[in-house]
Amino acid sequence: MVALARKTLIYEWRRFLPAMLAVGFAGLLQLLQIALVLGIFGSTSLYITGSSADIWVGYPGTQSVGQGRAIDADVESRILMDPAVQRVEPYLWVDGDWRGPGETGGVSVFVSGIDPSADGLMFSKALSPQLRARLAEPDAIVVDRSALEELGVSLGHSATINGQQVHVVGISSGLRALGGINVLCSLDTARRLDNDPVDDGPTYLVAKLRDPRQADAVALRLRGDQAFGPYTTWSADDFARRSVLYWLFDTGAGAGVLFLAGIVFLVGAAITSQTLIAAVNGSVREYATLNALGVGVAALRRVVLEQAFWVGALGLLGASVLGILLLLLARSQDVPVVLNVPAALACIVLVMGLAAVSGLAAMRSLRRADPATLLR
Repeated sequence: MVALARKTLIYEWRRFLPAMLAVGFAGLLQLLQIALVLGIFGSTSLYITGSSADIWVGYPGTQSVGQGRAIDADVESRILMDPAVQRVEPYLWVDGDWRGPGETGGVSVFVSGIDPSADGLMFSKALSPQLRARLAEPDAIVVDRSALEELGVSLGHSATINGQQVHVVGISSGLRALGGINVLCSLDTARRLDNDPVDDGPTYLVAKLRDPRQADAVALRLRGDQAFGPYTTWSADDFARRSVLYWLFDTGAGAGVLFLAGIVFLVGAAITSQTLIAAVNGSVREYATLNALGVGVAALRRVVLEQAFWVGALGLLGASVLGILLLLLARSQDVPVVLNVPAALACIVLVMGLAAVSGLAAMRSLRRADPATLLR
C-alpha cells in the first residue's frame, strides 16, 4: 500500500500540486519568521556574542545590556582577586542623541565605550584590528554600514553626540541594534560623551577566564561579595540568553510574533487539508474499488497518511531551497536573519505536523469510499 501512495503522487501530481505548494508556502513563512525572530531579537545579545568575554559584571536585576546602570569601579579589584580570572576590562554604555550633518533630525544611538587595544574583549569578533586601532584617536567612532543613510554620514564625516563632536573613522557590519543604532568608540571618548554626572563608574566589567568552561561556577562564586557596592555576575551565555528572553517575552514584541506564527500554521493547515481532501475525493472511486477488492479502510487511511507525508516532504524541500536563497538575499541587504540547527529542526517539525494534521482531516473523505458508489 505504501507503493500505491507514491505511485498515486507520481501519476496524479497535478492533483496534489496545490497541496505541495500550500505546505511549501506555509513552511517558507515559518522559516523566514524564525530566522527574522532569531536575527532581530538575537541582536540584543550582539554585545555579548560578538565579544570574547566569559564573565559579565553589572548592576543587579539587569535584564538586557541596554538596561545597565553604573557600578563601582572598585569592583574590578574584587574580580581580579579570583585566581580563575585572567584579565578584566570596563565597558561603558551611553545613551546618545545624534545630530548629523544632513537633514536627519535627532537619532537615538547606543554608544559603546570599549578598550581599543588589539586584544580587547569587547566586540573582538565584530571589529577588525585595523578598526580597533582607529578608535584610539580622540572622538573617533565606528558605525554600522546599514545605519549610514539614517545617520546621514559616511566615512570621514563629522557629527555630534550629546553636543560633543565626533568623526567617523570606520564602517563595520553586523552591528545592527534593536530600537536604535550602535556607535562604537574608545572608553575615553565615551566618557566625554556621557553627560550624566551620576555615572562615575563603568556600566559593566567583562572578564576573560583562564578556563572558559568554569564560567558558570566562577560567576556564581563572584556574586557573594557585596563589600564593593551592588553588583552581580553572569556567564556570557547566561547573560545573552537573559537578554534575548527579555525582549522576546517580557516586552510583548515576541508575543505578537508567536501569535502570527500560530495564525500561519492554522491557515496553512486549513488550505493544505482542503487540497488533500479534494485530491482524495477525486480518487474516491479508485479507493472504493480497492475496498471492494478486500482492502480495508485502515489500509486506505495509511495510504492517505503516506500521501500527506510525501506532500509535506516535497513542500518542505521546495521551501528550504527558496528559503536559503531569500536568506542569502536578506544578508546581502543587512537584514538581521539567523538560522541555526535547532530552529531549522523546529521548522521541519512544524511543517510535517501541518502535513499530518492535513492528512488526518483528509481521511474523513474515505467514508465515501464505499463499494456501493461504484454502482451509481
